[in-house]
Amino acid sequence: MKKNQEIDTLGVVESATIAAGVALTDTMLKVADVELLQATTICSGRYMIYISGDCAAVTAAVQAAEGSGRKILGSYVLSNVSPELVSFLRKGTVVKEVESLAVVECRNVSSGIAAADKALKSSAVCLARLVTGQGINGKSYFVISGDVASVGEAAKVAESVLGKNLIEVVIIPQPHASVVRSLVKGVRL
Repeated sequence: MKKNQEIDTLGVVESATIAAGVALTDTMLKVADVELLQATTICSGRYMIYISGDCAAVTAAVQAAEGSGRKILGSYVLSNVSPELVSFLRKGTVVKEVESLAVVECRNVSSGIAAADKALKSSAVCLARLVTGQGINGKSYFVISGDVASVGEAAKVAESVLGKNLIEVVIIPQPHASVVRSLVKGVRL
């Protein structure tokens, strides 16, 4: 697959251990023609793998990981992935004006990525921040912004996707400018 090509599908695998994660990454890349967007350690000794490519290739790679016998905490194949989520994974984003915010906190990283993708595709919101595992004990959270109704709608979608993996959702209409600056000033992946 050509690097930085338009992404159709995103594959996400969260391994219980670093060593298994490295082996899974190697397996996934050998099984299918996919691009490795990122493979990295996160808190609690977990390992996150993000791959992209066409749907069939990403599905084959994720299925190979799932069938490997190694302990996987979560895995997703996200077809027609939100371009905003992919852009954010590659380089972050800049938030200019904020009418309202939702902070969605998740028990793990893989389900947080899936919930963020669905939330972004469900409503007219933008991804203001995404924190995946580092410094927060393997959890994740994302921040979406937009008008109050859109943020509320997207937050409900995220809640339904997360189910038992949801920790908490907070919606803040008209957040104070200092809160916005402190929350979205940096991007950690």
